[in-house]
Amino acid sequence: MENKFLFTCGDINGIGPEISVKLFDYYFGTKSKFHLIFISPLNVFELYYKKLKCNFSFDVVEKITQTKPNQLNIVTLPDLKIEIGKPTKVSGKVAYQSLEQSIEILKNKNAQAVITAPVSKYAFELAGINYSGQTEIFASHFNSKNYLMMFLSSKMIAALATIHIPIKEVSKNLTVDLLKNKIQILINTLKSDLKISLPKIAVLGLNPHSGENGKIGREEVDKIIPAIKYFNKNVEGPFVPDAFFANHLYKNFDAVFGMYHDQVLIPFKMINFNKGVNFTAGLPIIRTSPDHGTALDIAGKGIADYTSILAAFRYAKIIALNRK
Repeated sequence: MENKFLFTCGDINGIGPEISVKLFDYYFGTKSKFHLIFISPLNVFELYYKKLKCNFSFDVVEKITQTKPNQLNIVTLPDLKIEIGKPTKVSGKVAYQSLEQSIEILKNKNAQAVITAPVSKYAFELAGINYSGQTEIFASHFNSKNYLMMFLSSKMIAALATIHIPIKEVSKNLTVDLLKNKIQILINTLKSDLKISLPKIAVLGLNPHSGENGKIGREEVDKIIPAIKYFNKNVEGPFVPDAFFANHLYKNFDAVFGMYHDQVLIPFKMINFNKGVNFTAGLPIIRTSPDHGTALDIAGKGIADYTSILAAFRYAKIIALNRK
């Protein structure tokens, strides 16, 4: 499996195939020992290969053992109808098939990591796929209950206590044990995958003003503070989120741990526009992804920025090296 990296096509009607092909075009301008493997319908790949006027070498491989460096190796899915800019049952189905193929290869230890292109949750729903996101798919297929959604960049590393659930469900999902478990995964990941020997973590509060000692909600007093106290002084908080980010306090920590999706993702993406990486921590395999969505509004126009998927590939290589 050494030096083999998988790329899924994502939603074929979004920008996933385009940014992937742009990355391949950039990457194969230099000689390298890595084997890049793209799991996609051939007609989808060829559409963007021609549209972007690429000239790098590629080959369709029947077996994962047949891959070579200095060319793109394509594991094909059946050709199908492309409806650029529109999430469909077909696009949801093929996105999931691409993920399934990558999971099978990883389970057989025939690749070091997978970089997943963005998918449409609505297309998943149309296709009858009952997962709220790719993070949950990988956690389920690898039977992992102890996983964590993280976001990586040179400017800030962040993680989430809860992921793709409605705001009204966040509070009831937070428990002392859950927070302790997630923070421990974060600590372990910072140490093992990113080689930060003594990580310093900032924990955000849930309520406005972090609850003001229970006057604006009890979650900080009853759940968050007890979880923080379980750890040593290198886990601090709960910080008031608006003041924390306004004063750039994230620069004083190795990672920020937030309570729900947008609490962390809004500042992270403002700081790292098109440069952040989504990483599923706590799994036996390595999975990274761009930190943006399918961008259906610009799909097929040739203007999608591939910086984030390039960063996802670079982090996958770093983590693979650190895990050796």
